[in-house]
Amino acid sequence: MKEIVRYSGCFVCGDDNEIGLKARFFFKEGKAITEYVTRRNFEGYRNIFHGGIISTLLDEVMIKALLAQDIYTMTVEMTVKFRKIVNTGEKLFFEGEFDKQKGRMIYTRGLVKTENGDIVASATGKYLKVNENLKKELLKSLENHPEN
Repeated sequence: MKEIVRYSGCFVCGDDNEIGLKARFFFKEGKAITEYVTRRNFEGYRNIFHGGIISTLLDEVMIKALLAQDIYTMTVEMTVKFRKIVNTGEKLFFEGEFDKQKGRMIYTRGLVKTENGDIVASATGKYLKVNENLKKELLKSLENHPEN
């Protein structure tokens, strides 16, 4: 299992983002994975974790599955299906994986589970592979990339 590259200012994975989620992502058996303990400062209602943050983590875990394979993309579209309310303080397990590619368009799948294996949400993503010039610029911001 290896840690996936990150940018320190990123809202999701950056250590230097004061209001960020500070999630760590790893690549294992073809999937990006992370664990996240829900916090009260991201509630939608009292004691209920905000679905927008779940969506954000799903987007990130799916794009990290691509980054782990040296595929650099930008999000085009994402569909999330919520199945269960999440209370603050719960630990969630996220996974994302490559599904298929059609030209520069790349498709992914994502899943969120509770500690006891209940599915909280599932997602599909559509990402556009960036050109080489933009990829070089993006690489400059990644602290733990081998080329930096």
